[in-house]
Amino acid sequence: MEWWRGAVIYQIYPRSYADSDGDGIGDLRGVAGRLEHVADLGADAIWLSPFFKSPMKDFGYDVEDYCAVDPLFGTMRDFDRLVAKAHKLGLKVMIDQVLSHTADTHPWFVESRKDRTNPKANWYVWADPKPDGSPPNNWMSIFGGVGWQWDTRRRQYYMHNFLVEQPDLNFHEPQVREALLGTVKFWLERGVDGFRLDTVNYYVHDAKLRDNPPNSTPGMSDVPADNPYGWQLHVYDKSRPENLSFLESFRALLDRHGATASVGEVGAGPDTNRIVAEYTGGSKRLHMCYGFDLLSSKGEAAPIRAAVEDFERASPDGWMAWALSNHDVVRAITRWRAEARSAEVAPLSIALMTSLRGSSCLYQGEELGLPEADVPYDLLQDPYGKAFWPAFKGRDGCRTPMPWTSSAKAGFTTAKKPWLPIPPEHRALSVAAQAKDDASALSRVKRFLHWRRTRPELVRGSIKFHDAPEGALVFERSLGGSRTLCAFNLSGKRLAFAAPRGARTLDGHGFAGAVAGGEARLPPRQALFADLGEG
Repeated sequence: MEWWRGAVIYQIYPRSYADSDGDGIGDLRGVAGRLEHVADLGADAIWLSPFFKSPMKDFGYDVEDYCAVDPLFGTMRDFDRLVAKAHKLGLKVMIDQVLSHTADTHPWFVESRKDRTNPKANWYVWADPKPDGSPPNNWMSIFGGVGWQWDTRRRQYYMHNFLVEQPDLNFHEPQVREALLGTVKFWLERGVDGFRLDTVNYYVHDAKLRDNPPNSTPGMSDVPADNPYGWQLHVYDKSRPENLSFLESFRALLDRHGATASVGEVGAGPDTNRIVAEYTGGSKRLHMCYGFDLLSSKGEAAPIRAAVEDFERASPDGWMAWALSNHDVVRAITRWRAEARSAEVAPLSIALMTSLRGSSCLYQGEELGLPEADVPYDLLQDPYGKAFWPAFKGRDGCRTPMPWTSSAKAGFTTAKKPWLPIPPEHRALSVAAQAKDDASALSRVKRFLHWRRTRPELVRGSIKFHDAPEGALVFERSLGGSRTLCAFNLSGKRLAFAAPRGARTLDGHGFAGAVAGGEARLPPRQALFADLGEG
């Protein structure tokens, strides 16, 4: 059963979802206690960001033990209960797997750095310095500076794509691949239904350690313009063809465990669609990937259409997991400059995303229309933001706690102080406040997602775009002879265009667009869905 195809996957950032023990940080019991919200919303699965044992230098994306729950989030028993409850509610459970690197406190790295002859000496990317003592090549770290750190024990450099405390694993070493697959098997046997693979195209590096060439279009990157990482074409430190064999081994393991799924994160770049096509085409690698095209969208129709059509051309048999927001980017409501119109724009943007051919990753709070929070420097937690402040304020603005109520602590915690501040504008958009209002973003998103399930072509069908007025996206989804016209007005103007012959307005989804007199009529920031009959 391909449950993942067309699924709505609700991303939960555990630190910020719900705090059950009053320490100001969310945990697994808190997540379990709020799963009804996800099921009622109409999602099909949850994706849990890392909860593994970690020194938390990068908030769990620096793993110290792949097979243990960090005490900050609870116990393995808490995790098992969460999975059981999710399954009882009809939700699949996907977890984040951070396979490209570990924490520098991981026992593998502690042993690897002892000397050059220990059993794990080759488990990480080590290299000798150049004759002048400088790093072995020009590779950079996303989090600032060079991508190499000198280690006095081995008198060598080790590679780190991210923080210095996140050394990169050596995927050219068969024992490393075998050990990582063993950790995946551990969680499969605990009942998880799939994995989100962090930085999936970073796994393998060029064994010859060749220099990256300069990037003539540095804007084509998922890093801020002020970050010199974007000034290179990363042809040797990531996206290597050797990665494909590992992905095939990974998929084979999942296939042996039944109806599981995988979604890989591929960063923005000039060849993103080619990579996604390679990673998801056929049935031997990943089930789906997501890129950064919609994650960087500013709500303009033409670039969204271009991104979708580019992917369709590059990978007609591949499958994308579209996302508008997540824990790494500025929230979509702010990028779309829609803070004052979130009750309109949040349902519209989510309906658009979940109507595209593919699956969807819906980030916690997106259904509430939350804007990006403004976290002052003295309260900043993100090391990425601290390194590039003030040009880039980091990722804390999209990671602030989920507002369940409008109270001072938003129903998130009983602690005196949550780990990140909760802005007043978020409390005003709380789940409790919106649940009482049929016109709220939350109520409208819920109405649409449940209606979407009644149209199988919106879940699994093909897609074909139609010409449309400026500011609008118009396409049809088709499956087994059933066809639905989907039209979205992303502008502040009333739009109209000639409707396809036989188009009949569908209702029940909560949007005001309609077909009348052979014309499709779209009020500002509204959508239209029409039955086109059998094709």
